[in-house]
Amino acid sequence: MNIRPLTPRYAVSPQIAPEDMAAIREAGFTTVICNRPDAENPPEWQADAMAGAAKAAGLDFVVLPLTHQTMTPENTAIQMQTVEASDGPVLAYCASGTRCSVIWSLGQATAGMAPEEILTTTARAGYDLAALRPRLEELSAG
Repeated sequence: MNIRPLTPRYAVSPQIAPEDMAAIREAGFTTVICNRPDAENPPEWQADAMAGAAKAAGLDFVVLPLTHQTMTPENTAIQMQTVEASDGPVLAYCASGTRCSVIWSLGQATAGMAPEEILTTTARAGYDLAALRPRLEELSAG
């Protein structure tokens, strides 16, 4: 596992495995969000298998597969609402953690966080989202 915190309540990670769920729970997370479409994964890492492992570990599990085409305002709102509704820290994962960082960034910009602060936060976690700056500026201005 390679958990990268963005905030005290939201961390991202590259692909995790079902056997990671107990350690995720022990690390204090209460909710796991799967942002990776099943078509990208072998059956043992697809959402149903991951959901079963999460449940067995006592974690809430939310499936919100993201691609470039599904990085919509509606899905951004769902991701942010899931984080807000969680009774503790949330771990979101995809192939590399980038999509989870992008959707967080879009949500923060929509809520008014300054693009520079967003980009600094994601860069600290190892994600260079500088190309997203124009979109973040647009969202934070609106």
